[in-house]
Amino acid sequence: MADAESKKEEADYKRVHSFPLIRQTDMPEEMRVEAMELCVTACEKFSTNNESAAKMIKEAMDKKFGSSWHVVIGEGFGFEITHEVKNLLYLYFGGSLAVCVWKCS
Repeated sequence: MADAESKKEEADYKRVHSFPLIRQTDMPEEMRVEAMELCVTACEKFSTNNESAAKMIKEAMDKKFGSSWHVVIGEGFGFEITHEVKNLLYLYFGGSLAVCVWKCS
């Protein structure tokens, strides 16, 4: 009984946090909205494979906004990066998943 209850609480927690929460960005609004939608789509499509989700985001950003995009997806990581101005997006998705997208050439 307690096991089923804890699974229900976890499902409720994930449902509450099913929207992306932007932690840091300096992108223009149009680019930010598009990148955010792309991150959500990729993370939902490849919910068990962060590498495939990152590859999908990178390839789409390269195609739409020019090359040299980088993507990191995971839980519990830290980073220090150098990026082009107005080309950084760092967000949380689904409660504990973090996505960092940036461009540097």
